[in-house]
Amino acid sequence: MTDRTIYIEPLTPDAFAPFGQVIQTSGAHHYPINAGKTERFHDLAKVELGGVHARPLISIFRGQPYALPINLTLVERHPLGSQAFYPIGAAHWLVIVAEDQSGTPTNIRAFLPGPGQGVNIAMNTWHGVLTTLDKESDFLVVDRGGDGNNLEEFTLDPPFLVTHRERGA
Repeated sequence: MTDRTIYIEPLTPDAFAPFGQVIQTSGAHHYPINAGKTERFHDLAKVELGGVHARPLISIFRGQPYALPINLTLVERHPLGSQAFYPIGAAHWLVIVAEDQSGTPTNIRAFLPGPGQGVNIAMNTWHGVLTTLDKESDFLVVDRGGDGNNLEEFTLDPPFLVTHRERGA
């Protein structure tokens, strides 16, 4: 292992908590609505909107697949809003996030969501781009629109290698 290798780990609410919330029905507060024909899984993520004339956006992103291992060369963050990703259908994908140290991403981690899991990346949190694996995949995305610059990018030079941990390692 080098200090520039990031090993993929399973996505859990506790492990992801410093970066935002895991969006999933498992363990969520829920109750019946619509005369009992619908189950509402309530308040799954904290949507954050800052800045001037902020408004929520709902979009669909179509991600093209990456092959492992991945050379991670860029992370980004959104200083004025959170960004939620939830797969539409079955998707094999990664969530790459990092802590911040005086404007520099540090302690980068890569998570592999399981079936039925999405994420809400907290406002101003460093993260990788949408990283689907195996096949083109669609995601419902909730983020911020409005005035102001809501994108900051950071180039990682040299890049990090994102990969699975070798068996037995």
